[in-house]
Amino acid sequence: MEGYWKAYQPKVVLKYRIRYFCSMYTREQASQLRQQFWTTFGQYLSPQLSAEGWKVNWLNYKTGVKDVYFRMNADNKRGYIAIELTHPDTELQQLVFEQFEEHKTMLHETLGEEWEWVLHASDSTGRVVSRIYKEIAPVNVFDKEDWPALISFLKPRIIALDAFWSDAKYSFEG
Repeated sequence: MEGYWKAYQPKVVLKYRIRYFCSMYTREQASQLRQQFWTTFGQYLSPQLSAEGWKVNWLNYKTGVKDVYFRMNADNKRGYIAIELTHPDTELQQLVFEQFEEHKTMLHETLGEEWEWVLHASDSTGRVVSRIYKEIAPVNVFDKEDWPALISFLKPRIIALDAFWSDAKYSFEG
């Protein structure tokens, strides 16, 4: 029986920690913590100018191309940064994805790493999107001790995405 308990115990502890951590905050507290994280992150990025020398709202980055977004997100399990293609017509979405594939080498060289490429996946609302993304896990936006890791992960990647986009955006316009 003791061997059974030892094999079972880590699962129980992990399950307890997850349940405890998720139930630690009310919805309002969780919302405030998320907002606090993004405000802190924005403050770290505010002095950073774009690749073209302009002041940028890094948290709400405008690509200037309809249905092409740079997204950053963090939750209680992971953080990620993505290029997200949201055109409702999946064939047009695929064409834009293929345009990005033509720039894949340049993108990866600018980022200094390879990212995941997913054509036609469902997002949290059930909408079909395509993503080019990189994630960090395990991190928890509700744990302030994880904030430095999240900021260190997101900041250089959004700056690199901007550098890539300053050269590549013209081939996506129109």
